[in-house]
Amino acid sequence: MAAQPNEIPALEVLVEKAKTLFRETYGYEASAGGAAPGRVNLIGEHTDYNMGLVFPMALPLVTVVVGAAAKDGDDCKVTSAAATGEMMSAQFSLDSTQPGEPAWANYFKGVVHHFHAAKSLPPFNAVIVGSVPLGGGVSSSASVEVATYTFLEELTADKAASEKDKALACQAAEHSHAGMPCGIMDQFISVMGKQGAALLIDCKTLEARRVPFTDPSVSVLITNSNVKHKLTGSEYPERRSACLESAVVLGKESLRDVSLAMLEENKDKFDEVTFRRVKHVVTEIPRTAEAADALEIGDYVTFGKLMVASHASLRDDFEVSCPELDQLVEAAMEVPGVFGSRMTGGGFGGCTVTLLKQESVQAAISHLSAAYQGAATFYVCKPSTGAQPVQV
Repeated sequence: MAAQPNEIPALEVLVEKAKTLFRETYGYEASAGGAAPGRVNLIGEHTDYNMGLVFPMALPLVTVVVGAAAKDGDDCKVTSAAATGEMMSAQFSLDSTQPGEPAWANYFKGVVHHFHAAKSLPPFNAVIVGSVPLGGGVSSSASVEVATYTFLEELTADKAASEKDKALACQAAEHSHAGMPCGIMDQFISVMGKQGAALLIDCKTLEARRVPFTDPSVSVLITNSNVKHKLTGSEYPERRSACLESAVVLGKESLRDVSLAMLEENKDKFDEVTFRRVKHVVTEIPRTAEAADALEIGDYVTFGKLMVASHASLRDDFEVSCPELDQLVEAAMEVPGVFGSRMTGGGFGGCTVTLLKQESVQAAISHLSAAYQGAATFYVCKPSTGAQPVQV
């Protein structure tokens, strides 16, 4: 039988699953809940912590957190079924939310720690369920963080002052509790995503521009290589440091203020590897601006060419691709009706994103399945809504 895209469960199905799990785990009903999506970055990779531009869209793949004030005791308890299907539990006191074991709970505890109304939180019980693939480069971590924050807003009836504040608090949680010095993109799009639009985020000004993306004849195919990456190894911090230090060498606040011409003029100040790292960033930022303009006028051919150029730069200059991702991109580009394809996310595994005609989706999935040496999974997605409370 021909390979098929994975079925994406409806939000209502996940909410019911979460409510049932809460009832079975804690013996009473949940009273509050929040949901938040994963994301795919269409273009603009490793530019967010360089104060550049990114162009993600929220996915219909989501994390749901439901819970209620605890009936007894002073501790918070959280049970997760979001990871591998197995149940995982953690317990902590509101007076002691520093990171620790188990590691998966640090994302949750970090949000509790940085919640704007943390002092008004009662001890509570919660459960986490979700459909966002872990380690796939579609930001399962931000999805958990933003869903948790939304749940806490509902539990306390106290919302963050702004969407921006909410996203920044969730980013702070990932920095302090997961040890991951991420940029702002993942939390921003998870908070602010809108159905039928991608979001061009300026990571310097924190301003965002919604770009309509509603053409029914065009789809986004996410292909998970199922090669897992763990970005709290040295690869991500090393590249981040190289970028930040290079901006200082060039006398600039960030690489956002560096042009390719300026970089070429100062080539002798860098070793060959660092030069290529910086070259990726200073070419990716204008590529992203051009891509957003192309999508806005429905110029999918130009958008696709920019995606391919982005992948080549990530592969050759930033060196965060891997053979599996390269194989998936090359195979996608062999399919008629495919406009462009690239790796997405931090790299070293995870997913590719492909822009293609809706009528070509099944042919692309069949070809990728046959050409790829691993076992890929596929998601056909449209831009979806960001964080939202859920009715429990």
